[in-house]
Amino acid sequence: MMRNRTATLARVAARYFVALFFLLAAGEGMAQGSSAAAQPPAAAPAAVRIRMQTAFNPVLSVIGEATRQFAGTLRTISGGTVSIKILEAGWAAATPDLLDAVNDGAVDAAFTSPIYAAAKIPALALYAGIPFGPSASDYLSWLYDGDGGRLHRELYARLGMHAIPCGLLGPEAGGWFRNEINSVADFKGLRLRYNGLGGKIVEKFGATNVPTPPGELFFKLQQGKLDGTEFSMPSVDRAIGFDKLGLLYYFPGWHQPAAVLDFYMKKEKWDALELVRRAQIETACRSTIAWTLARAPAEQVRAMEYFRNAGVTIRTWKPEILDALREAAANAIAEEAQHDPDYKVVWENLSAFLEGVRGWSRLGHQ
Repeated sequence: MMRNRTATLARVAARYFVALFFLLAAGEGMAQGSSAAAQPPAAAPAAVRIRMQTAFNPVLSVIGEATRQFAGTLRTISGGTVSIKILEAGWAAATPDLLDAVNDGAVDAAFTSPIYAAAKIPALALYAGIPFGPSASDYLSWLYDGDGGRLHRELYARLGMHAIPCGLLGPEAGGWFRNEINSVADFKGLRLRYNGLGGKIVEKFGATNVPTPPGELFFKLQQGKLDGTEFSMPSVDRAIGFDKLGLLYYFPGWHQPAAVLDFYMKKEKWDALELVRRAQIETACRSTIAWTLARAPAEQVRAMEYFRNAGVTIRTWKPEILDALREAAANAIAEEAQHDPDYKVVWENLSAFLEGVRGWSRLGHQ
């Protein structure tokens, strides 16, 4: 009987100590919770509103849509606390002067092509599409796994800007021409519009490159003031209405197999943003790059079907023409690199990178 009573008392004591342990633990948790509740909550990041002028009409296929895609993605991932007011081309300044408008504070940011900043630092043209140069996937690898992104930031920083690649475009069309081009000799005497290095190349074959704002291209072709022009991808060319002019449509776009789109802000304003805001903007740009890479090919399929149904005469450059243009492009790039140290650094870095990835591509694809 005594042993039974002792065992019972032991069980009661054990339950008491277990209950006491949990009571003390709960009390400690409550004390910690009270202490945490007493502390002021961390301040939420301040809301940000960015006035961003774009170089592209927001309704244009891919290049214009990318502006809206970027702004929408940023609004979503920030929970609506970062908003971008899209200002159409020409709102505060002409597109070629957009960098100055950002620098002067007329707008907060720009969504544009690096070809315009190349007027101040020519090496930036190597991000705007290189004749017979990198594809969109080549650019992507170089930007994120090579030195392309670092060099891009460093060049823009010298202009007082913080720039982020914010879109990647695939190949353009080869251009619209009034007459057949059967050899490079047929370029002689033509009044053409080619952006960037492409203009210098056709000039080597006797053409006159006529710098022309995009908004004037249709009318100058219509009026006979231009004999031919390249502009953009077929889906964008369709929106401009080039097919209404009865011209020949040439492929491929040797002058621009791919191109980067840029978002940039004045560096002082960028540095003043909280880290979470910078990360959100960078993430939205990466998302927009993925979106443009996915969007562009299907859009071109639809555009080319439209052109064929509309009776547009589609031509491909003869191999001997492409060979001559390729040789002229290599010479033009070498000349630029010889006269510009920045151009030389960027080109040599990109060339070395491409040698590796293209070697793998040849090995990995049939």
